[in-house]
Amino acid sequence: MVTITVYVPCDTTARSLGADKVAQRIERAAAARSQDVRVVRNGSRGLFWLEPMVEIDTPHGRVAYGPVTPEAVESLVEAGLFEGRQDHALALGLTEEIDYLKRQQRLTFSRIGITDPLSIDDYTALRGFNGLKAALSRDGQSIVDEVKASGLRGRGGAAFPTGIKWQTVLNEPEGQKYIVCNADEGDSGTFADRLVMECDPYLLIEGMTIAGLAVGADRGFIYLRSEYPQAKAILDEAIRRAVEAGYLGDDLLGSGKGFNLEVRLGAGAYICGEETSLLESLEGRRGLVRAKPPLPAIVGLFSRPTVVNNVLSFAAVPYIMDQGGQAYADYGMGRSRGTLAVQLAGNVKRGGLIELAFGTSLKTLMEDFGGGTRSGRPLKAVQVGGPLGAYLPESQWDNPLDYEAFAAFGGVVGHGGVVMFDDTVDMGEQARFAMEFCTVESCGKCTPCRIGAVRGVEVIDRIRAGENAEMNLELLSDLCETMVDGSLCAMGGMTPFPVQSVMKHFPDDLTPRHALVAGGIAC
Repeated sequence: MVTITVYVPCDTTARSLGADKVAQRIERAAAARSQDVRVVRNGSRGLFWLEPMVEIDTPHGRVAYGPVTPEAVESLVEAGLFEGRQDHALALGLTEEIDYLKRQQRLTFSRIGITDPLSIDDYTALRGFNGLKAALSRDGQSIVDEVKASGLRGRGGAAFPTGIKWQTVLNEPEGQKYIVCNADEGDSGTFADRLVMECDPYLLIEGMTIAGLAVGADRGFIYLRSEYPQAKAILDEAIRRAVEAGYLGDDLLGSGKGFNLEVRLGAGAYICGEETSLLESLEGRRGLVRAKPPLPAIVGLFSRPTVVNNVLSFAAVPYIMDQGGQAYADYGMGRSRGTLAVQLAGNVKRGGLIELAFGTSLKTLMEDFGGGTRSGRPLKAVQVGGPLGAYLPESQWDNPLDYEAFAAFGGVVGHGGVVMFDDTVDMGEQARFAMEFCTVESCGKCTPCRIGAVRGVEVIDRIRAGENAEMNLELLSDLCETMVDGSLCAMGGMTPFPVQSVMKHFPDDLTPRHALVAGGIAC
């Protein structure tokens, strides 16, 4: 009897939508029919509007069905699920031919949804650990030079050249050095880091190990968002298996070189996404922003030279070391090289992960991939780069996703989160939310951020209540400039961006009349 392989995702999104029960019902249906079925809990493909998306191995490739509810399993089986037949309303055809997936350029996410996340055999069968093997045969400077050639820039928001950061740590005198991964993914509408950790954890392990070899660090830490328990469990088990297989530990694949890695849970504070605040928390102290200089690359964790990058930055490195820096740099535009993981969220019909070379427009992402708003109403604004990113009006949706192109009009690409809003949104309330978010999440170390955000909420409330609106608008403008110029870190320095964008592009939403109508009071 031929074994039938069925794939049911195990990531947080799919599980929250009933994937565990779907897997159980498929197993029960197979047992009832005495069919030899192997259920593999793979990672998600990132097509969230289709989750749980079930796939069946066939001679022609994997065939997909979704979104599959537990209640739909029996009808799917009756319609020929185990034979890969397409006589069901949930049938999607060959997975690789789904337009949303087929049009992407997946370098970092080439394996997600294909493999069992914890299977080292699955990982190595798809070029996993090839980058590490290449790095083991080269010296640190050679590895750093390859990363420089790729043009890779930090995917956490600052977009600082990764190779330059690594070079700084490499140039420091020999001694204890550290590799720290910022996995405290806290921006609204972002989930790419989580998908790497839950769906392809060895990719992060490999990237961090290569970084250790590059700069002479033998120890690394993954600072993980505490709200990601599934990622924590998967990473811990993946690290254990990697050590057992020789891909981590004191003797990497018999090379005599070592790298050890562990996961530390974050403190549940948004500010700990800032690298120096993260280091303070990792050392066991309250997450307060440090003054710079000195840079963490020189005086970092426990006052030692430290590479701090986010998940997507490390996850890009194995491809670079396997295929070469130029192969990565061949994608993208201008100084923005390689691919960007865009995460479509908010009021969107087809939300999910999209990996494309830099240069795609927001309009293409939101319309061709996202399919417009879920509500079916006209799109009014889009926020890119997390809760501190500007709200962009329609006039800016044709701009290419590129660090410099966005900076030219005051936008930020950030971590690639794209949150969509239809025409029912109250942009004045969104401006207030930005200031209120800062009052809650500020570490409180510097005055412009600590006090400015509180005053910002008060001033916006006065404007929307009609109290000296013109004078208070001027005051709000001055307050935003003070926060941008005087804050110690990006928390206070970027909080004004969404507020300023509302003042510039959606000024009517700050008027008292609009506030009353939005609140349900006709006037």
